[in-house]
Amino acid sequence: MSDQPIRLLIHGASGRMGRALLRLCEGRDDCRAVAAVARRVDQRVIDGVPHFAAAELHGVPAFDVAVDFSLPDGLDRLLALCVQRGAALVSGTTGLSDEQQLALTSAAERIPVLWAANYSLGVAVLDELVERAARALGDWDCDIVEAHHVHKQDAPSGTALALGESARRAGAAPRYASLRAGDIVGEHTVQFSGIGERIELVHRATSRDIFARGALAAAVRLTRQGPGRYGLRELLFADPG
Repeated sequence: MSDQPIRLLIHGASGRMGRALLRLCEGRDDCRAVAAVARRVDQRVIDGVPHFAAAELHGVPAFDVAVDFSLPDGLDRLLALCVQRGAALVSGTTGLSDEQQLALTSAAERIPVLWAANYSLGVAVLDELVERAARALGDWDCDIVEAHHVHKQDAPSGTALALGESARRAGAAPRYASLRAGDIVGEHTVQFSGIGERIELVHRATSRDIFARGALAAAVRLTRQGPGRYGLRELLFADPG
């Protein structure tokens, strides 16, 4: 494997996550941003990284993996470009349609694909704990409560739905509640309630940097894989050798 850093395309570069990815990428030796894409571009080069408007997507330079934190309506063209160029895709865009999820699975026959609702290492561990608890407590009530900032559009959050799917696979029937308030980065509580006792599994994020760090780590690892659709847990916690 080459010792050269992998080349990243940051898609959704003007958003909170996009800005965090660009900033944190500067401090890593294993990857570098070669292009950033946003809906509109006011400055062509920022900190040495060329910026492209979404309409100019096909003009971006060669890249090894695209890291996407945008909106659902921007994913289709990016996915097509990744397939065309044989590049991997890491996406954290939530609110995707069933058709878009199927398109990701279809593209995975040709390129490595990772979609996750949350790239926090702590949430990846939480997801595993939820599945184990649901399997052991199949007759208990399962409730998932999530809180985010007022600008988050989808509810329940993609992370809550992903946690709920892990619980459902293990035999639980999750219910959801959502709160949008202030500048909350992200909080998820999965509660299992029985007669006379209750278990709460909680994750609180205080900085978006945790999601950007996880996405960058996932991007580096994904470029070492062959075509396929991967899960965050298996990718981040697998033996890197």
